[in-house]
This record gives sequence, C-alpha cells and structure tokens, in this order.
Amino acid sequence: MYAIVDIETTGGSSRIEKITEIAIIQHDGEKITGEFSTLINPERNIPYYITSITGITNEMVEDAPRFFEVARTIVEMTEGRTLVAHNARFDYSFIREEFKSLGYNFRRNLLDTVTLSRKLIPGHESYSLGNLCRDLGIKIEGRHRASGDALATTELFRLLLEKDSEFNSGKPALIKNTKLSKLNPCLDLAKLEMIPEEPGVYYFYDEKGDLIYIGKSRNLRERIWTHLSNNTTGRAMEMRDMIADIDWELTGSELIALLLESAEIKKNKPLYNRAQRRTGFQWGIFSSTNPDGYLTFRFGKIDDDSCPLSVFAGKEKARSMLLRLVEKYELCQKLAGLYDSPGACFHHHVGLCRGACRGKESPESYNERARKAEAEFVFTRRNFFIIDKGRYKGEKSAIRVLNGKYSGFGYFSIDDMGFGLTAVHDCIKYSGDNRDIQVILKQYLRDFKIEKIIEF
Repeated sequence: MYAIVDIETTGGSSRIEKITEIAIIQHDGEKITGEFSTLINPERNIPYYITSITGITNEMVEDAPRFFEVARTIVEMTEGRTLVAHNARFDYSFIREEFKSLGYNFRRNLLDTVTLSRKLIPGHESYSLGNLCRDLGIKIEGRHRASGDALATTELFRLLLEKDSEFNSGKPALIKNTKLSKLNPCLDLAKLEMIPEEPGVYYFYDEKGDLIYIGKSRNLRERIWTHLSNNTTGRAMEMRDMIADIDWELTGSELIALLLESAEIKKNKPLYNRAQRRTGFQWGIFSSTNPDGYLTFRFGKIDDDSCPLSVFAGKEKARSMLLRLVEKYELCQKLAGLYDSPGACFHHHVGLCRGACRGKESPESYNERARKAEAEFVFTRRNFFIIDKGRYKGEKSAIRVLNGKYSGFGYFSIDDMGFGLTAVHDCIKYSGDNRDIQVILKQYLRDFKIEKIIEF
C-alpha cells in the first residue's frame, strides 16, 4: 500500500520555508484507490521567483486551509502506507517539519522514484521528473503543481513496478524493500546477493573508488546488510548513502578477521574508521614495581603513551578482572589498585591479605603470586601456531606466534599435513606485531575457543 505525494513550497529549506500545496494519491500497487489535493496557506509571503515556477500566488492561498487544518487528513491518507515521491527526502522533510511544529512525530517508510529510476531504468541523462517523464512519454498536466506532478509520479511508479517485476521474476522485490531504495544508485544490487554468510573482512568504497570503511564480522552478509539499513544516526546514514561499491575477503576464522581488520585499518586509514576511536577498548590494566619492591597493578584510561597488560571496553570490566586476580592469587587490594587508604587494605583487616600493604609479607614472597597473575596477560608459550577453521572444506587457517610475537597468518590444505609443520610455516604470510594485535590475540584466546594450539 502506497501514498504517492507531491508538494509545492515557498522555498528550498524545510527548516525555514513552508508548504503551499500538497497532493496525495493512494495506490494499492495496481491502481489508484484514493486522492486528496489542496492549496495550503503558508502564513508567509510566497517569493516572486517561486510564483513564476509554480504559478501559486499569495492571493490563491489567502483563503486556503492552514497546515494544521489538513494535518489529520494527511495522517489518515498516509497511515500504514509507504510514502512515494520524486526526490522523496525533499517532500518528506517538509511534511515532517510541518508536523513537528504541531508537536507530532510524523514517520513513514519512504520510496524515492529518483533512486528507483536510476536502478531500474539506467542510462538517462537527467532524472528530474520533467525530463524523465519526457523521455518515457509520460504527459504531465500541470507541471510544478502538486496534483499534476503527483499524477505523473504515479504513472512513473507504475512503470517502475512493471520493470521491477521483470527483473525479479514477477515479484517487485526492489520496490517492496524500502531499505534498498535508499542506497547509493551506483551500488550493484546483484552483488549484494553474492555476499556470503561467512567470517571475513569487508570494504566499502565511494563513487570515486576511495575506500571509506573497513569492518569485520563472523557473518559478512548479516553485518553488511546492517550497515545498508542503518538509520540510527546521521553519520551512519551519511556513510550508507556514500557506499557505491562493496568488496570482501573471506577468512574462515573469526580471529583472523579481527587481525586482518586491524592491519587493514592501520594501513589504509579509511575516512569512517578514522572518525571512530582507534580501538573500542578504552580501559587497561597496568603493572609496575613500587619503591618497596612490590609488583603492583592498577586500572585506568588508555592514552597513546601507555602500555597496558590488557585492555577492556569499560571501567567495570577492567576492575572485575583485577578483583578476580586478587581473589585467585590472594593479592593485596591496595597493591592491586582496588583500595585507596594510607593504611592496610580491607582484606588485611579481615584476614584475607597476607600483609604486603603493611610490609608484613616480603616482596619476594608476594611477587611470586603477583607474577602468576601478570602471566595471565602474556603468552605462556613462546612459539606456537593457532590452528582454526579455513575458508573452504579441506582447508585450515594458521596464526604464528614466534618468540612471543605475532608474525602472520595463512592457510594450508589438510592434505599438506603429511609434510608436518613445514607446510604450516610455508603458508604464513608475514605481518608485523603491535600492541593492538597482542591485545586481540590475548583477548580472543582468553574468551573464545579455537581448534588447537601446536607448539614448536
């Protein structure tokens, strides 16, 4: 069910200008089922240059209803219907602003016949309503008047419905999917159907071919479609509108997707990745040795000069980890940065701390347990492969850690295992280590399952 709309206004800005005429044509996908059209008194002067385009004068609207007097009819005519218009965001923004001034939140699904025309009937020099209707042989009775333009848009919409059905085996899939109608007209819709439901890294490009965003997901198809239907923020919609091409790389392993995404963002610095934080982790756990020789811990915000043992998405997650370590290794709350007091920690008062905070336990004895806690944030093995899923049947992925540092990943065939670890070493494509990579590996190995670890 559709409501095909056209408006005339006093100018081009919905924030400061007003509607002078509106026409609504109800359509069930096959035929017109209802019509409404009226002049509207904008309660302000209509500029001469606007009158010269539309023919609507101040005298014509003087006795016309004001918007609030027809607002109920507009709601009823469009309720439960998808709003269709040529350059739909223009019409929609004006209607929303008029309702906003009345304290009403007017929201409808939207279809833009400009965007649909570019997808379904490409190759036209101009997609303005007048030029497109001339090319298609659609006669407009009363150009730049709401009723005449709405009827022309209705005829154009009928042709688009037919064309969409031709492309989609009798089913108007594109027009029924209002999310697709909002996409960049340069985006190849056929390519969207090819996106796999597998782990990997994806790339978004603008119309110039510039890389604007890199992301990763365990399900590429699901994540990419989330971006393409994102209406949550202005920035998300801005990026969605710019996406003119999409590419992706399967990784098989979610961990490799994380590693590849991090490396690719650092290498390419895409526009919309730069606009985000360098990492989603803002809090870290740090260690140091105090003047008395005790190994201490603290949690705090990460800055560019800091080197945390591990990082966390929030303050409470970092604090919870330290609490767990204090309990597990019988550490001092005060030396773990969890208790601020000039004297002993609370645990010492209740007999749970051995007294390092009061010098009753030697640094050597205390640090033996503290280093075990610290070791939970570093690799316990120096040289090993992380073996996980491959991209295809019969393939495995391998991540190599050499001398405690990440050195790259690759893929090998299960059949090659007859050659031992040589085949695994040979498949590795070298990549440099950095703090973010170390964090990704440690976090993933701590929180998620992988197939196996092979030491060498």
